[in-house]
Amino acid sequence: MRAVVQRVKYSKVEINGEVVGEINKGLNVLLGISREDTKEHITYLKDKILNLRIFEDENGKLNKSLIDVGGELLIVSQFTLYGDCRKGRRPSFIEALGGDEAEKMYEEFVRQCRETIPKVDTGRFGADMLVTIENDGPVTLMIDSNKTF
Repeated sequence: MRAVVQRVKYSKVEINGEVVGEINKGLNVLLGISREDTKEHITYLKDKILNLRIFEDENGKLNKSLIDVGGELLIVSQFTLYGDCRKGRRPSFIEALGGDEAEKMYEEFVRQCRETIPKVDTGRFGADMLVTIENDGPVTLMIDSNKTF
């Protein structure tokens, strides 16, 4: 699994002009799922994201997690995180998991996050979405459950 994690002041997802997910202070997570991912990858990534110390403490240091600050979470499926651009000009998405299997893993990730974070909103899996991200900092991190970067 891969995630682009952005600390935000505000973020929302719209589909055909309708807001389907919206948060204030917290994290916007763009989530990609590969053909090799397992439930262990889900748990690893969830724990890593929710406990990342990327929020400021009283001294202005990045020492607090999403859990510590009572932040909100917006999770958006993003298969293009597995786009391979090394050859040619058209990305290959052969490593991305698609269809029902990917949706089940995405829903499991969301379910696990909801066990810890009171406000978790989402986009709609597989939909064409407009994502608004008001990045705070900016703070943007990439995480891979295989620890390749």
